[in-house]
Amino acid sequence: MKILVVEDEPRLGEQIIEALENTGWVPELAQDGIDALYRATSEEWDAIVMDLGLPKLDGLTVLKGIRDENINTPVVILSARDTLTQRVEGLNAGADDYLTKPFEMVELTARLRAQLRRASGNASPVIQVGNLALDTRTSKVMWQGQAINLTALEYKVVAYFMHNSDKVISRTELVEHIYKQDFDRDSNTIEVFIGRIRKKIAPNVIKTVRGLGYQLNAE
Repeated sequence: MKILVVEDEPRLGEQIIEALENTGWVPELAQDGIDALYRATSEEWDAIVMDLGLPKLDGLTVLKGIRDENINTPVVILSARDTLTQRVEGLNAGADDYLTKPFEMVELTARLRAQLRRASGNASPVIQVGNLALDTRTSKVMWQGQAINLTALEYKVVAYFMHNSDKVISRTELVEHIYKQDFDRDSNTIEVFIGRIRKKIAPNVIKTVRGLGYQLNAE
């Protein structure tokens, strides 16, 4: 899952990036409001983590700009502003959740997991699509009740399909959501990963939609 982290304090930004990478997500950092607004509205993200006290453009203005573009990406606000009025202002501006500083990384990742599940229409921490299940708390994938051993990148591919089970997903979209921006991306490797996943789970677990990409087929 591709997460935009908007935080101007370098050390905290690095800590958040590290925590999200350890969760198996693909986080990228923006350090000011102008860059954040541009990236949030010009690229596709699965979730956004947003500090309010940003240089160049404050976080609330960035958030309003995102929602003005009819972008519904889940946004979790991070802020030292912890009064009721400020929390309500953030939520009214379009935030989906609000976490006050200081905070524990485990809580941030838990809140992000919840937002990602809700965005894909799943309230339960275990996402079930046919015979395939994904436990978002433990990053375990199960097929017909049996745990499947996947590499980190194979897991990212399966998790993205599980969160978008009703979509046909192109190779380009998969590449953007499993690799960091500065990684040497090669869309041809997606075919390799999908081939491995089919061997480990079932030949038809991901079907090819000719000319468009792939779709989960976990019945």
